[in-house]
Amino acid sequence: MGQKLAERWLTLLVLPGAFFLATATVARVLGHADALDIHRLTDHITSWAKAPAVNSVGGQVVLLLALLAASGAVGLGAQGLGTLVRRAALAVGWRTWPRPLRQWAQARVTARRTGWDRAFRHYRMQLDADARTLALHSRRADPAARHAAYQALRCIATEPPDRPTWSGDRIHAVSVRLERDHHIDLPTVWPYLWLVLPDGTRSEITAAEQALTRATTLAGWSLLYAPLTVWWWPAAPLSAALFLTARHRFRGSIDTYAQLMEASARLHLTDLTTQLGIDHTGPVDAVLGEALTQHVRPRTPRYTAGES
Repeated sequence: MGQKLAERWLTLLVLPGAFFLATATVARVLGHADALDIHRLTDHITSWAKAPAVNSVGGQVVLLLALLAASGAVGLGAQGLGTLVRRAALAVGWRTWPRPLRQWAQARVTARRTGWDRAFRHYRMQLDADARTLALHSRRADPAARHAAYQALRCIATEPPDRPTWSGDRIHAVSVRLERDHHIDLPTVWPYLWLVLPDGTRSEITAAEQALTRATTLAGWSLLYAPLTVWWWPAAPLSAALFLTARHRFRGSIDTYAQLMEASARLHLTDLTTQLGIDHTGPVDAVLGEALTQHVRPRTPRYTAGES
């Protein structure tokens, strides 16, 4: 366990942090005018290597410890920024954001809902056209147009948008579907469901969540590299590349995580009902979902006048 923690500390914090510090040093030394001047950089490194403090064993030890500490601190900063990126991207409580951000989020939700309604109407029209083709000609229409319409709809959201981001809506869609199909309040039921999931299922969900964390940490690194563009222009494409990569990985991880959550809920809700002693036969239906939600939902505190 200790060895694994040390490896994770080295690979996730120290090495990326050391690379960032090296990049920051290059940015400060070269600047915009000599951004790609390798000879100037090597001259500076050579002069630093000749410093008396670096030539002594004690100085080298102190320098190494300082480098490790600084690299770890920068890595923790990137993880902290990644957490903020994740919260902003999922936008769970956007209605409680400060007013300017809340107004922006509301405008985004409205615009996304307008686009989604338009794409949904087009998808429904394509479904109706395919149904008419089947009824009139006794053959199925080419599904390419229908699939394209559905992908256009899914690029906006899989359910009517309620959040300002695609990622937030992708997670929210799981709760919407389970509430609509089975009357399950997923935020209430999920902690109980997690405890009865098989180890293999929980491992898959945990792996997806870890991939999500790595993607947001990469976004945090992109934010750290962005200010270096003030001194060194190559930091701009580096920051942009990190951000685009993080965005691609984040959306893929979100989609996988949402699919696993929904699939595990639909597959194992009956296991939870058995554990709770709720009698039921057959697949999960709305009656069972309502009973399960009410069973695990905490009761509202009773208030008596005069009590403090």
